[in-house]
Amino acid sequence: MRLPYFVYLFISIIFCTSSLVNAEEPPELPPLNPKYEAEHAMVLVNKGSSVYAINIPSFELPYDMHVMYKVDVSDIPFLDLVRDAELVTVKSKPFNIQRLMRGEEVAITADVYLGDFRQGGSLVYSDKLIELSEQLFTRELTDLSPASKWQQYDMVTLKNNERIYIHQITQPPSYHHIMFVDLSGACLQKFRTSTEVPSAGELNYKFINCGTLKPMFYDAESLSK
Repeated sequence: MRLPYFVYLFISIIFCTSSLVNAEEPPELPPLNPKYEAEHAMVLVNKGSSVYAINIPSFELPYDMHVMYKVDVSDIPFLDLVRDAELVTVKSKPFNIQRLMRGEEVAITADVYLGDFRQGGSLVYSDKLIELSEQLFTRELTDLSPASKWQQYDMVTLKNNERIYIHQITQPPSYHHIMFVDLSGACLQKFRTSTEVPSAGELNYKFINCGTLKPMFYDAESLSK
C-alpha cells in the first residue's frame, strides 16, 4: 500500500529538522581537571584603549598553560593604570584556567598590582572584577623543545598591521617575552640569539626592523629551571 504524498513530505521534513538540530549540537567537552583550579598570576598590557591579559606560566601543573585574552574594560581609571604603568600584574582568586584554554568568556576576581606582585609590587585594587572576553592565544606547555639559541615566536594578529609576538617557551632555561609590533616590513618569527636566554635589549634589537615596537613583557626568572 502506497502512502499519500503529503505523508512522505511530512516524514521528510521531520527527518531534515532532526538532522539539523543534531548537527548544531556542540560536541560534549570532557570535565574540567580540578587540579587547574588555582590562583593564577597574570600580566596586563595594552595597545591604545585595548587591554590584554597574559598568564605567567611555569612548567608545573596547574600553571603549565600559556593563554592570552582580551579584557573588557569600562573603568577609565583602570584603563589609565594599565596604559600609563610600566608593569601591571594581577593575582587572581582561584579559578580553573582550563576554561580559558577552551575559549570561554570568564570573569575573574583578582588583586591588581603596580609592578610585579611576586617582587613587592604595590597593591592598587583588591578583589577587582576582570572580564576576560576573547581568547587570542593558547598553548599547552607539554612536549617542549630543548632550550636553544634559536628562538621561535607565535604571532597574534590584532588588526591591519598590528601584531603581538609571543615567545614559544622551551624546556628550561627559557623566558617569557611579549612584543607588540605595528608592521612596516617583514618580521622574522625565528631567529638566533647570543644565548639561550637573551636579554630584553637583545630581543628588542631583533625586532627593530619590523616596524614600530612596544615591548610588553619580559621575564627570565620564572622559567629558569
